[in-house]
Amino acid sequence: MSDGQRVILCIDDDQDFLDSIGPILESENYAMRTANSAEEGLRAYKEAKPDMVLIDLMMEEVDAGMAFVKDIRALGDPPPVMMLSSVGDNLSLSTDYSEIGLGGVLQKPIDPRTLLSTIKAKLG
Repeated sequence: MSDGQRVILCIDDDQDFLDSIGPILESENYAMRTANSAEEGLRAYKEAKPDMVLIDLMMEEVDAGMAFVKDIRALGDPPPVMMLSSVGDNLSLSTDYSEIGLGGVLQKPIDPRTLLSTIKAKLG
């Protein structure tokens, strides 16, 4: 936690997306850390010890998001991880995301109310 705030780590190679999600999270008093790649995200994860992770499925490599999830699971007891995807609806139907360590999939573009209600539900 940062100054009593819950920390959300957002990993996405689309800087415009990161810029747009920041005010949404800050409106509910969440602290946001960002990274533009899975590699940067892993470093930020180790430093920030976030309460939740939002990560894009496809970044510098098609499976970068999934590789990140496997990496943090190997570190032990990861926080809730939500995958962000423009193919989210199809992914939800065809993949058992809980088996790979995900708390769920959020479809891009993300509705702010859906994002905030999902975060609140996952963090309690």
